[in-house]
Amino acid sequence: MLTTFVLLVVVLVTARNLLLREVDTRANADIAQEAAEFRTFAAEGVDPTTTQPFTSVERLLETYLLRQSPSDGEVMAGIVDGRQLGGVRGNPPPAVLGGPDLFTATTTAAKTSGVLTSPAGEMRWGRVDVDSGTGRGSFVVAAFTEVGRASVDRTMRTIAAVSLAGLVLSTGVAYLVAGRILLPVRTVRAVAAEIGETDLTARVPVEGRDDIAALAQTFNEMLDRLEHAYTTQRQFVDDAGHELRTPITVVRGHLELLPEDPEERRRTLALVDSELTRMGRLVSDLLMLAKAERPDFVVPRPVDVAQTMLDIESKVQPLGDRRWHLMEVAEGTAWIDAQRVTQAMLQLAANAVAHTADHTTVQLGSRFGGDDSARTLSLWISDQGPGVQPQDAPVIFDRFRRGRSPEPAADRRAGAGLGLAIVRAIADAHHGSAWVRSVPGDGATFGLDLPADPVAQGGREAADPNEHKG
Repeated sequence: MLTTFVLLVVVLVTARNLLLREVDTRANADIAQEAAEFRTFAAEGVDPTTTQPFTSVERLLETYLLRQSPSDGEVMAGIVDGRQLGGVRGNPPPAVLGGPDLFTATTTAAKTSGVLTSPAGEMRWGRVDVDSGTGRGSFVVAAFTEVGRASVDRTMRTIAAVSLAGLVLSTGVAYLVAGRILLPVRTVRAVAAEIGETDLTARVPVEGRDDIAALAQTFNEMLDRLEHAYTTQRQFVDDAGHELRTPITVVRGHLELLPEDPEERRRTLALVDSELTRMGRLVSDLLMLAKAERPDFVVPRPVDVAQTMLDIESKVQPLGDRRWHLMEVAEGTAWIDAQRVTQAMLQLAANAVAHTADHTTVQLGSRFGGDDSARTLSLWISDQGPGVQPQDAPVIFDRFRRGRSPEPAADRRAGAGLGLAIVRAIADAHHGSAWVRSVPGDGATFGLDLPADPVAQGGREAADPNEHKG
């Protein structure tokens, strides 16, 4: 509204200046017209009493002035031999002019037109001189612009009053409309002020389908993500504390009851060392998951997939006494971080060893999928273990989640539940996905689907109904 007010002031000032200039221009035009008419009359007019051309300058001027009807602010006078004739035609009358005889003074000027300042305001004048054998005379026409200027001022005051009233009305309407429009924004601000460090349940009511409603919806979605992240973080901290508390309790209890017998002392220290090793592995896994949030966690480069699979096959051999079979090898180049992918595959291999018996078969392989515009590299490991229960498959890649095994010994061998979470973190960092296909009692297949080209984004949807992605 302030901008509108400034614009109105500029428009009013500009319009006033243009109108005042028009007043001066119109006054000059009127003077020139009257002068031209007088010249025509002096050249062609006749004395109405004799029907003959005028023989006297005074008679010529008196006759012409009697026939004129000056407009408002216009004055005409006749000057003969330095004296003014008896009548001055026009408005304002001579009494208003006051002071010396302005019209007589114009006859002594070198120029035939000009501008004078009079008690009635600015006067623009023009003069036509007449010379005959019987005398000399002048016809003087003047236009007082004060009348036009006063009319312009009245017009501008009217426009200014109307504009000011319109501006006040517009300001009131704008205030009401802006308040109604910004009400949802104030609601968003109020909700944001109510949100605490531990309470992220507040939401903004969404009404309508305009941009403000879209803003409120986006704000609510942001709160959903924050609440999910906070809940996940709190659960992660609780689970990490629980997992670390157990080995600490075991170590402290055994050290407090450390026996004197050398053999029992050796077994106790071996147990303590095992628990400390497990704690160290847990801390390393937590650090690995923390690094997975960094943008440089993976550095994709063009990699020979066949050579990478041969390296993985050689590295899984020492993990356990299993029959390792490399079933298929994708041939070609893929944009992946070979070290991180190898780390994920070794984790899946260790997971297979932990849930299978000695001398059983564990298969692994890789293949390319998709089309030339969006190739996908799939790597997988399949075991002959007890498989994954249907209720565990959707969450098995979450942190501190372990698949439940029908064998109690297998549960005792299970880790902290971070291995598969690391696998998923590596897949996510490649813009891919980790998945599992399993039929309980008939083994499980874990794998990775990764974009093979640098321009590919996101993973592929699973076609197998038994496949679950993490």
